[in-house]
Amino acid sequence: MTFVLVHGAWCGGWWMSRLASALRHRGADVFAPTLTGLGERAHLASPEVGLSTHIQDVLGVLEYEDLRDVVLVGHSYGGAVVTGVADRARDRIQRLIYMDAFVLKDGQSLEDVCPLGMAGFFVELARQSGEGWRAPSPFTMEQFGVDLPEDIAWNERGMVMHPLKAFVEPLTLRPEPLPFPVTYIRFTERSMRLFDQFSAMRRRKGGTITKCRWTHAAPAVLLVDVAGRRSLAS
Repeated sequence: MTFVLVHGAWCGGWWMSRLASALRHRGADVFAPTLTGLGERAHLASPEVGLSTHIQDVLGVLEYEDLRDVVLVGHSYGGAVVTGVADRARDRIQRLIYMDAFVLKDGQSLEDVCPLGMAGFFVELARQSGEGWRAPSPFTMEQFGVDLPEDIAWNERGMVMHPLKAFVEPLTLRPEPLPFPVTYIRFTERSMRLFDQFSAMRRRKGGTITKCRWTHAAPAVLLVDVAGRRSLAS
């Protein structure tokens, strides 16, 4: 089985490394690309980097690694990315999994589905700290559900500012439904409430909903025996 894991905002492919190790331990092939402008690719950040850039990042991995029958996984902001990837690479995907993630419809951007005022808050953060085009994370590691000092330090050392365009650029999708199963994994422990609407939407559409008593940061802090559970890999 082949997994492609797409991380959320402010971090990088490194953030998925513990989950990737768990899946490899169970015999899977795993790719965890870093999106442009983040992680070890932070030097490529610019005002032009947006959601479409990040979709192309993952499409490039699928194409150049010639990946087929992929389980495509998006966490948090990565849910917006994998939605676009799944739409454009339908012949390469076996299953789409959202992990506590944003799900956009055609024509929507992140600012359309975030709570009222959050987009303006990001714009103000970018104005104050990010030269007007990138924003630092307004969340603490504890809000993400990271409590152990060593885990907090491991996460904080790799966090960078996120290109603002990624939050405001709308997604364009084809009208035809996806031809493969879609699963939404909802993390219920100390829920951030940002993602309730998306699991409810998936339930209305008849998709599979899995609830796990994990925090939002689960992919970055889970141990091998937990992260490799069949609820994710099956």
